[in-house]
Amino acid sequence: MLSGVLAALAGALCWTLASSLWRRLPTALSASQLNLLKNALALLLLLPLLSASGVGSRWSDPWAFWLLVASGVLGIAIGDSLFFAALRRIGTRRTLTLDAGGPAVTALLGMAALAESPSFLQWLGIALITAALALVAGRDAGAPRSRDWGLGVALALGALACGSGGAVLARAALRSGAIDPLQAAALRLLAATLVLLPLLPSLLKRRQGPLPQRRRWPLGILATLLGTSAGIALQQTALQQLPGALAVSLLATAPVMALPLASLEGDRPGWRGALAALMGLAGVSCVVA
Repeated sequence: MLSGVLAALAGALCWTLASSLWRRLPTALSASQLNLLKNALALLLLLPLLSASGVGSRWSDPWAFWLLVASGVLGIAIGDSLFFAALRRIGTRRTLTLDAGGPAVTALLGMAALAESPSFLQWLGIALITAALALVAGRDAGAPRSRDWGLGVALALGALACGSGGAVLARAALRSGAIDPLQAAALRLLAATLVLLPLLPSLLKRRQGPLPQRRRWPLGILATLLGTSAGIALQQTALQQLPGALAVSLLATAPVMALPLASLEGDRPGWRGALAALMGLAGVSCVVA
């Protein structure tokens, strides 16, 4: 339990730091192209770690293999692409407001598909974490709406559904404990990359938009290593050792962890940010308890 909680919180911290780095890397790529580039780079960074860990390629349970493949396609290939597209249409905070329902959706899916039922105290922790994320993400909810607001909301809800479904599929494959989390992360990334591979020719031929400067690549590699390689590996560890709803709740604390970095980006969270941090801390305490 403790190792799963630590893995989930470490994964959230990795995604928080990676998000701060990605903001410094403007790009003209489409959401799916950016997702393909991110996944391919993360896979290249993860394979040496997989080889060094001595994890074999044998699968005693073919059903778990295909569950992880489906999880990668649904949660990473489709879900991340929809999430990137939603970010460009309705903004980061609005997208995160909708995405804050992830723990509740994952809990319901876990109850229906895996017969997992969190305790009352753990449900309270999930509710507190979800409310904290809504406070953090919804601070600019009164801003004017763009022309494609409806499409952005639909994309964000689609990303929420795909991410929650992918988490439940991964949990179903990992809860037996027979699969190494690092191997599961590599398989999910590989499946997502192969599905998006038809976009590679358009990615190589793309000429419009500013080309990234060479000094940006170290930041891009570091962001990918933190957010996708290490983040997904830690996510698989958390999903293996915790019920799906609890793991996703802890992994979803990344926006709350971003509060200390807000001043570096010219953002002042105010009382909402402080209240959200306290609610998130109380929620994590309930989940761990």
